[in-house]
Amino acid sequence: MDTIEKGLLEKVADLHDIPEGAYNIRANGALGGRHTTANIDIVSKKDKPGIDIIIKPNTKNESVHIPVIITKTGLDDLVYNDFYIGENADVTIIAGCGIHNTGDKKSSHDGIHTFHVGKNAKIKYVERHYGKGEGTGENIMNPTTVIEIDDGGYMEMETTQIKGIDSTIRVTTAKLGNESKLVIRESLMTHGKQYAKTDFTVDLNGEDSSANVISRSVAKEESYQVFYSNINGNNKCAGHTECDAIIMDKARVSAIPEITANHIDASLIHEAAIGKIAGEQLMKLMTLGLTEQEAEEQIVNGFLK
Repeated sequence: MDTIEKGLLEKVADLHDIPEGAYNIRANGALGGRHTTANIDIVSKKDKPGIDIIIKPNTKNESVHIPVIITKTGLDDLVYNDFYIGENADVTIIAGCGIHNTGDKKSSHDGIHTFHVGKNAKIKYVERHYGKGEGTGENIMNPTTVIEIDDGGYMEMETTQIKGIDSTIRVTTAKLGNESKLVIRESLMTHGKQYAKTDFTVDLNGEDSSANVISRSVAKEESYQVFYSNINGNNKCAGHTECDAIIMDKARVSAIPEITANHIDASLIHEAAIGKIAGEQLMKLMTLGLTEQEAEEQIVNGFLK
């Protein structure tokens, strides 16, 4: 790989070299490298672009890296990835997409990821998006995540948009079984005239299932963000959705949280807050010797962690 490709891998997957364990690297719409283990298999789909990641039951303390990198302008990349996490497994999956666009055409990646989380399985899923390039073409990413968690399963999803994505529509749907749990943490930053839409829908179908959906975002300059979150309590369950956003310059942010209780023992909460950086926060940091711009960066970085 060249220096640009290695830089993208570092940004979206924290990879400085070929990772240990299972991995599948997709580069410019083709296979860039793959490795499997005794407990984790990765198989190319035969009917459409994408892979099946099969994790055997009782697999513990293993990881899978499945980054995507694009360095060609004008490339529209689409993949369908299915994850089958066996019963009692406990694994980490690190995904992400980086685009380096130096041309005048748009480059895009759409990933449809479907998770089948088995009984009492535990998974941490990390997804990062990043764009850069000196060209005038747009960087576009539209991730779709479909989650099915069986009884007693747990999934933690950490999704981050670092910078450089001109347009993104991020859709996540989830269905939970008995005593299963879902935790989603989204961090998002937009600037320029970028557009970002997030749409979460969670169906708490199982008894004693729970979900916690948290989004933190910063909108700068003339960018526009829209946040939708819909939690449906269809059984005895607990659900919480929260959206906190910092708005700056001439940006716009819309937050539309929704909760629906379809069962008498459904306990649901939603919260939303949008506001600018408080003046006293800036003043406090500036008295320590920071410029106003440096103070803003410190506050924003701390807020998105």
